[in-house]
Amino acid sequence: MAKLCDDLHQAFVHSGLEDGMTISFHHHLRNGDYVVNMVLEEAARLGLKNLTVNASSLFDCHLPLIDHIRNGVVTGIETNYLSAGVGRVISEGVLKKPVVFRSHGTRPADILSGKSHIDVAFIAAPTSDEMGNCSGKYGPSACGSLGYAFADAMCADKVVIVTDNLVPYPLADASITENDVDFVVRVEAIGNPAGIVSGTTRMPKDPIALIIADYAAQAIEASGLLKDGFSFQTGAGGASLAVAGYLKRIMLEKNIHGSFALGGITGYMVDMLESGCFQAIQDVQCFDLKAVQSLRENPRHFEITAARYASPAAKSTAASSLDVVVLGATQIDTEFNVNVHTDSNGYIIGGSGGHTDVAAGAKLTIIVAPLSRARMAIVVDKVLTVSTPGRFIDLLVTQYGIAVNPARPELKMRLKAARLPVVDIHELRRTVIEINGPAASFEPKKERVVGQVLGLDSQIADLIYEV
Repeated sequence: MAKLCDDLHQAFVHSGLEDGMTISFHHHLRNGDYVVNMVLEEAARLGLKNLTVNASSLFDCHLPLIDHIRNGVVTGIETNYLSAGVGRVISEGVLKKPVVFRSHGTRPADILSGKSHIDVAFIAAPTSDEMGNCSGKYGPSACGSLGYAFADAMCADKVVIVTDNLVPYPLADASITENDVDFVVRVEAIGNPAGIVSGTTRMPKDPIALIIADYAAQAIEASGLLKDGFSFQTGAGGASLAVAGYLKRIMLEKNIHGSFALGGITGYMVDMLESGCFQAIQDVQCFDLKAVQSLRENPRHFEITAARYASPAAKSTAASSLDVVVLGATQIDTEFNVNVHTDSNGYIIGGSGGHTDVAAGAKLTIIVAPLSRARMAIVVDKVLTVSTPGRFIDLLVTQYGIAVNPARPELKMRLKAARLPVVDIHELRRTVIEINGPAASFEPKKERVVGQVLGLDSQIADLIYEV
């Protein structure tokens, strides 16, 4: 059976791609991805219209998508994250239909259940053989884990592997395997691996971020969860990464041997694995090239699917075995609801990713954030968009102290006993007003919906309006 196509055009013809269909993509090449743009360019060249793009995330390297929306090639987007450049234009109403926002866990849940149907999946593979056995660990564009692409490969009507490193059959250490693949296309380059390292994955030098990280690490220690068998996830933001650094020091000083680290993995988590802080890393996405190398070379660092990571429909997930997760926020309100979708002016600048999934699953969910950024308050009376409900959040750690969700009185007692600076979240709100002055309130026009945020039950949990 011949699967190898001469080019994308031939793959389009063989796959039967037509107007009105849904095509999907994964985002492991992050801001270095070339595949979304090259597929949409081919769709435009062939005159296809009314396509829906279902992508696990979209970055500003995908800004040509906006032209394809304007010329009618793309009329629908489903995703877990939109970076600020693409998000700004979407917020201004360029797309006729609202963007459907899922989380990293609900996307595979809906694909595997059939709620979210994919006609043709285009999977960027840094290495593949001609039958479609492929991996993200090897090749000039190696990106590491392909965790978000598994559901697409298993459920799409047709699966097209796009690779720039075709190797002899069979590829021994394959992630996605030939039984799920229809066609293989070799192209000159699928992306720039340097683009998988975003600016948010670097350790901060900002003293405020370091104060917040120190408080957060002390709060984890005081919670009683930091002991042998401890499991941990942190985000890729500066303060979140700094928490990992402080936590590593505590674990080494106290000879604590954790169970596993989870999620999007950075070199800092790899350092903790190699230092003996954890027995294993469960990796659904690599955030930098050190993590890619570790996934390739260390058998204790292994790839998992997005469904195994956090699907709410799964029988169990890694997220549900998590002790502590440290996450960021663009806004958090006095009910502990967190916004990671929009900025203070209502523009889309992100998405849940795995935020809601792991916040719901972990025993202790910590938000680390400064009280304000560029004189815009992070702690507000009411968030513009509820990305993660307040019932999933246990602590807010700022440079002015730690607010404990009133639903966790025992945690508050532990932190006070450890002499940590516990404050009421309403006090933090008053402090930020005293510092910045009362901000002019932003009220969305609510004339047109540009985004639907789905909750863990796949139902609409909140709406984002045109700016």
